[in-house]
Amino acid sequence: MDGGDGTADLVINKRFVSESELEERRKRRQEEWEKVRKPEDPEECPEEAYDPRSLYERLQEQREKKQQEFEEQFKFSKHQKLLF
Repeated sequence: MDGGDGTADLVINKRFVSESELEERRKRRQEEWEKVRKPEDPEECPEEAYDPRSLYERLQEQREKKQQEFEEQFKFSKHQKLLF
């Protein structure tokens, strides 16, 4: 698969984040927070909520919510047709 141009080396599965990367993210988030912060909001950006669930679990939850919304919408439109 490697065409000799080193593209195979570009595919890296990174699992860990360094402390400096975390600090850079906090700094960027704080800068964004300063742009949208209201006077009554805290000066420091609130920490992101940690969700221990796997990506699959989070996506599954979103899918179920969308399915429920679709079914509610369908019930509503079906009910409307019955009234008219």
